[in-house]
Amino acid sequence: MTDMKVKITRNAAPEQWGDKALISLSGDEIHIHIPNEAERLRLIRKAARQIDSLGIPSVTLSDEWSVIDQVTFVMSFSKARNPGAVTLCDNAGKPAAEQQIAAMMFARKLTNDTPEQLAPAELAQQSADWLLSLKGDAVTYRIVSGEELAAEGWIGIYNVGRGSERPPALLELDYNPTGQADAPVAYALVGKGITFDSGGYSMKSSEGMLDMKCDMGGAATVTGALGLAMMQGLNKRVKLFLCCAENLVSGHAYKLGDVLTYKNGVSVEIVNTDAEGRLVLADGLLAASESQAQCVIDAATLTGAATVALGYDYHAVFSLNPTLSQSFLATAQDQQELFWPLPLQTWHQEKCPSAFADTANSRPQKGGGAGGASNAAGFLSRFVTPTDSWLHLDLAAAYHGSATSEMPAGATAAGIRTLAAFIGQ
Repeated sequence: MTDMKVKITRNAAPEQWGDKALISLSGDEIHIHIPNEAERLRLIRKAARQIDSLGIPSVTLSDEWSVIDQVTFVMSFSKARNPGAVTLCDNAGKPAAEQQIAAMMFARKLTNDTPEQLAPAELAQQSADWLLSLKGDAVTYRIVSGEELAAEGWIGIYNVGRGSERPPALLELDYNPTGQADAPVAYALVGKGITFDSGGYSMKSSEGMLDMKCDMGGAATVTGALGLAMMQGLNKRVKLFLCCAENLVSGHAYKLGDVLTYKNGVSVEIVNTDAEGRLVLADGLLAASESQAQCVIDAATLTGAATVALGYDYHAVFSLNPTLSQSFLATAQDQQELFWPLPLQTWHQEKCPSAFADTANSRPQKGGGAGGASNAAGFLSRFVTPTDSWLHLDLAAAYHGSATSEMPAGATAAGIRTLAAFIGQ
């Protein structure tokens, strides 16, 4: 089959295709019919999936496509296995589209890689290598792994990952385009990097475990966002902290009833080993706070509760500073990505009580009980200083276990454009 040219039109499909048809074919052209501009991106996603289902190996986008239209089409058309090829518009928006697609595809590949391909240290190294490839003269990093984590007091990452034969790791990366060692840190980005999550001794079902290669989607998202911002000319100092581990069962794994005491003195009773993401993020947030960043943002595929609340279309946003969260949500609206605020108050810190420690890591009931996403955010707030310059993103829309009418199976890379735009302001 020859290369097909794809055009967008506001006209309805020709009668023979049906008055509600989204796509129609004419010679070597495919027309996407979008009479409703309010649903433009959603209809482009659906059209991309329909075109891919036709088995067309390559398409070329006609010159009138905007940057966001092109990126939307590519991310929906390009499935994980045997993807078709897309030639972008040869117009002024092409470089911007290429940058966004490169960052999102990097994050998508990381997230879609199998657990065997992507050990914790490999996630840290690949992320550092990619950022070095973009602007190596402005990037320095170190990876702390295995017993070194315990020696340095990174107790959450160490304990969650010690059940695996492949050691846990913390990536500390500094992007400093100023060249000044004492330059202030504008943003610190923290990503949950659980490369596989069995649930530990609070073991998941086989169905619940199947997609847990995606539990490092937070790490992929913040790395992709930083890389995109760098490509877009980011001139602020940003630090990146990836909290990487495999949550497995073994004779060396952490257990229910254990009590972990963090660098800031907060003690945590383990009541659910499947609430491990917040344990590793606590270390990352402590490290981010030590950097004295003007704003700390963490991202994680953290709770099923966020998915119950928002489905698989929106990411959840939490903050104790309404002005900060509203600024982020305004950026998301500009980028036409879907985020939604969920409740967080200081008293959410008390929602996971323990008789043996300052707090438990969850509540000992399925899904952490009512308000589980807010309770998890409350737990994390114990490890951030100051809390009024902190955003927590619970990535409910990061991954689809099976294809939908709008997205292929696997990682979505949703949120990367918004986060890059936010830190680049």
